[in-house]
Amino acid sequence: MPDLGGKKALMIIASSNFRDEEYNEPRRILEGAGVKITVASSSLEVAKGMLGGSAKPDILISQVDVSDYDAILFIGGSGASEYWNDPTTHTIAKEAVKQGKVLGAICIAPTTLANAGVLTGKKVTAFSSEGAKLRSKGANYTGADVEIDGRIITASGPGAAVKFGQKIVQALTE
Repeated sequence: MPDLGGKKALMIIASSNFRDEEYNEPRRILEGAGVKITVASSSLEVAKGMLGGSAKPDILISQVDVSDYDAILFIGGSGASEYWNDPTTHTIAKEAVKQGKVLGAICIAPTTLANAGVLTGKKVTAFSSEGAKLRSKGANYTGADVEIDGRIITASGPGAAVKFGQKIVQALTE
């Protein structure tokens, strides 16, 4: 595994009902490669996962400075819909693209990116329930486990969480 010491990733999770594996697996893989993780959410309270896990956010999404990170990752789970129409997360996504950061989203979280306007013309995937929404925003939805289009990495759900983490590490080495 490459040594990415000095690289930083921001993981954005829902304040409740984030998907445990989609948070835990990429985090484990990234930290194993030496990436420093910061967790952001809409609340600083301990966030609860759909499967009973928990995560303590370090900062609020309103405090995020995209330039501080090499990768910005939107984690899924049913609670991720809280960010679909959130102007702050849309700004974060747009800034990540503008600054050439690795931008990742898994499960239903790619809908946030689509609503921010950053997936137009991009080859993407997401949880199957999101395909029509992504297409309506101009994305080329494939339904694959993981899709990479430039610096944007999307994944379909918990079964793709490990591969998602691995592809982010790979992108951070390029």
